[in-house]
Amino acid sequence: MPPPSEFDGFADKYDQALQNGLDLSGEKKDFFAQGRVNILARLLEKPSPVRVLDYGCGTGSATPYLRTLPNVAEVVGVDISDKSLDRARATWRQPHVEFHNLSTLSQLGSFDLAFCNGVFHHIPISERSEVVNQIYHALNPNGLFAFWENNPWNPGTRWVMSRIPFDRDAIMLWPNAARRLLSQAGFEIVLTHFAFIFPKALGFLRFAEWP
Repeated sequence: MPPPSEFDGFADKYDQALQNGLDLSGEKKDFFAQGRVNILARLLEKPSPVRVLDYGCGTGSATPYLRTLPNVAEVVGVDISDKSLDRARATWRQPHVEFHNLSTLSQLGSFDLAFCNGVFHHIPISERSEVVNQIYHALNPNGLFAFWENNPWNPGTRWVMSRIPFDRDAIMLWPNAARRLLSQAGFEIVLTHFAFIFPKALGFLRFAEWP
């Protein structure tokens, strides 16, 4: 993962830089943050998760949506960037929502669900197995891992990333590499799904996306 100072430098302008890139899609960044959690909510089986880990939470974009999942009692975000965490704490002053430095993860107890969005393309390839293992061991025995990454097959995704300063040098994950990474850590792959394929201008085709 990039050194904390890299994302510390973007903490105050992260959301705007991200939105500048996403403008090509015709959507606001919250459309994607909420959309991912909505897809997750439709896939979750009962009993629903109670404690949720937002791994690589950044400024907390997914936090308010994770908190709305059925039966969720607590959301804990972790990140390497203290400045991003400070911004998340200032923005999301909600009960049962906490933000901590990633270095304290082993002290935070176990979780029913881990959510990770767009983090691994920032992690050096040589360190990815260690990070997946860390998440695996942070989960309860029947815990779930919702692993989201940008689709390298989608030219629109690559175009958007090229416009975002902190994504330009990212190393994207191919689906087969992601599945292999998860399987090697002990995860059982339940579903591989592609979402947000069509920009807003082609929104009439989104009905074809599942679920």
